[in-house]
Amino acid sequence: MGILPTVNNSNYIDPSAVIIGDISLADDVSIWPLVAARGDVNTITIGTRTNIQDGTVLHVTRKSKYNPLGNPLIIGADVTVGHKCMLHGCILGDRILVGMGAIIMDGAVIEDDVFIGAGSLVPPNKTLASGYLYVGNPVKQIRLLKESEATFLKQSALNYVDLKNDYLNKDN
Repeated sequence: MGILPTVNNSNYIDPSAVIIGDISLADDVSIWPLVAARGDVNTITIGTRTNIQDGTVLHVTRKSKYNPLGNPLIIGADVTVGHKCMLHGCILGDRILVGMGAIIMDGAVIEDDVFIGAGSLVPPNKTLASGYLYVGNPVKQIRLLKESEATFLKQSALNYVDLKNDYLNKDN
């Protein structure tokens, strides 16, 4: 493809992870074991302090005559993506927790400050409004986030920054 990921020294990418194509990682991003990220037919952008946990698949939708822009994958800052998730051509804002095994499909938009429960399915083109907990298959809005949950969204990302720094420094 000839396009390589854009990474920097503040990123941690586990040796077992595969990231290919037009992928851009902001500062303090961590990519954990067995993540597969394919930006081969569109772009993947991952924001500051975001962590992508074990076994997650990140992918995009190619451009076509039916979808001229395709669906890039855009992930904001301070996002925690749990183990074994599938994010495909969707947009995630800032301070989001995607529970283990969740699937977010093409064209979905997740606004800032959202919890998505483990095993949830966000259908194509669905928008999840800011400030709520969502669970289910298909996902349903359950309730407003508690103050402690909203605080945890940022703290979860910071916890993973500390962990990735431990990994980066263990060889020094």
